[in-house]
Amino acid sequence: MSGIGFVLWELRAAQPFIDLRVLGGNAPLLATYGRQVLAFVTAYAFLYGFTQWLEEGRSLSASVAGLVLLPMSLSAIAITAITGRRRQVRGKLVAGGLLQVAASACLLLLGPHTGIWLLVVVGVLSGLPQGLNGLANQNALYHQADPARMASSAGLLRTGTYLGALIAAAANAAVFPHAADSAGVHELALLLLIVSVLLAIVTLTDRSLARVDATAPDLVMAQGNSAQKG
Repeated sequence: MSGIGFVLWELRAAQPFIDLRVLGGNAPLLATYGRQVLAFVTAYAFLYGFTQWLEEGRSLSASVAGLVLLPMSLSAIAITAITGRRRQVRGKLVAGGLLQVAASACLLLLGPHTGIWLLVVVGVLSGLPQGLNGLANQNALYHQADPARMASSAGLLRTGTYLGALIAAAANAAVFPHAADSAGVHELALLLLIVSVLLAIVTLTDRSLARVDATAPDLVMAQGNSAQKG
């Protein structure tokens, strides 16, 4: 009841705390928010769960676990730098979804004696979709949102990120009720495989992304012309 009351209040408010009107009748934008939630459920569940398992299930020290995780961040930064200037959005999201499926599947290979090299590979693989999905969803939003409500739309995208983090925290608590053991990380892998496959399906079936790619060159050219005139 409190949620319904909040929605009704926000829809009637002249200056709402959360402008829910940005969601009305904009299916492509809703799909982008859904992809953001799914992408960051996996990203945060991996970050929380894999880190905890490295120390408890694989018996690494905190410093060694941090070094194992470092390439994950580097791969996310690298893929963002490489693909950031490319205008196409759909290709990034498809690649990000498929890489997320692969990274989730790799968690099934982990055990108490897994080699450090494989742990690093898993970390690098999980960093790639983080760099692709976040940037691509943000770019998609810029084409899909009402320009007059761009700030509210971008804020809700960030809310989707936080919602994914909350779901991820709950998932890790469920699979690691007592300790972050290998059986728990395998359960987490199965859960993330479902989420990742769903993300890939949502991306592949979203026809609006093709329109985003078709209009992106024109928008970029228009921005360039405006900058030259300025």
